[in-house]
Amino acid sequence: MAQGFTSVIGCDEVGRGPLAGPVVAGLVVWTPKIQSWPEGLYDSKAVTEKRRGPLAEACREVFPHYALGESPAEVIDEHGIQTALALAVVQGLLALAHQGVAVGHAVLLLDGTHDFVTPHLPHPLKVVTRAKADRDCVSVAAASVLAKVHRDTAMIAHHEAYPQYGFASNKGYGSRGHLDAIAEHGITPLHRASWIQK
Repeated sequence: MAQGFTSVIGCDEVGRGPLAGPVVAGLVVWTPKIQSWPEGLYDSKAVTEKRRGPLAEACREVFPHYALGESPAEVIDEHGIQTALALAVVQGLLALAHQGVAVGHAVLLLDGTHDFVTPHLPHPLKVVTRAKADRDCVSVAAASVLAKVHRDTAMIAHHEAYPQYGFASNKGYGSRGHLDAIAEHGITPLHRASWIQK
C-alpha cells in the first residue's frame, strides 16, 4: 500500500497433481478496508472437508471481489500444467477486471516461490511470490479455500456420470481404486491423458 498499490490479489491454485479434472485458480482481493476475516481461515489443505464449505461461504461474504479460473484436462495435456495454471490465473484476473477491480493498480500475490504467471499476462502486473502465503496471508488462504471447494464440488458432480472412478471420494487423485478403474475401463474426457501411462 505504501508503494501506491490499492489492493492485493491473493492467488492460489488447486488440482495441480490429480490424474483427472481441471486445475483451478482462486483469486481474492484484499483492500485496507477489510480488517477482519473468518475465524480459522488457513490453507485449504489444513482445513477439514466439513469445515471448508462454511468457510468458503464466510469468505464470499467478507471479500466482495473474488474469482475462479480453470483449465480443463485437454488444456493441461496440450500446454502442460505450468501454462495451464497461468491461463487459469489470467482467466481469474479478467473476471476480476469485469467486476470493476482495478487490476492494474493491484499486487498479485502468488503462493510459492515461482512466478509462473508473468510470461502469460496480457498486461504488465506487479507479481510477488511468497512461500507459505496460503498459511500467512488471508487473501491467499481465502483463494485456496474457494478454489478447493469449487473443484471438489465439480468432481463430486462428475461422479454421477462416471461412478466407477470414485471421483466423489478421490476428487481425481490417483488412489488405488481410481488407478484400478483406469486399468479396467480406460480414461474419460476428464482425465489428463498425457499423465496416464498406457
